[in-house]
Amino acid sequence: MEPKIDHIGIAVNSIEEAFKLYRDLLHVEKSVEEILEDRGIKVTFLYIKDVRIELMEPLREDSEISNFLKKRGEGFHHIAYQVDNIKMVLENAKKRGYKTLSDEPNRGAGGSLVFFLHPKSANGILTEFVEYRK
Repeated sequence: MEPKIDHIGIAVNSIEEAFKLYRDLLHVEKSVEEILEDRGIKVTFLYIKDVRIELMEPLREDSEISNFLKKRGEGFHHIAYQVDNIKMVLENAKKRGYKTLSDEPNRGAGGSLVFFLHPKSANGILTEFVEYRK
């Protein structure tokens, strides 16, 4: 499989409040909300044609999204690319000197495996790589 854009992540204070815009103006539905307890966040996906938008809400003060919201407020958080072999991509990134936010893939939404490149290694954009388990 060729890599493809998987989704665009948006940090929000409240999924319910943020969703109103998409429901009212674009008439889209959202997926079932998922709690990622280990990351301290709640997520849901919106489907707009071939594009998925991930809304992420913090569940606790020390979560990655809570920290992001304190520094930057609501808005664009990351872009995610789907790959076939996340461990190979991660090892390749580390070998080539890209700064990653973890040494191993972590659990993502929908049972996926994910890792992030630091924005300083990716043109100022937090970049996520996603592998869906088959």
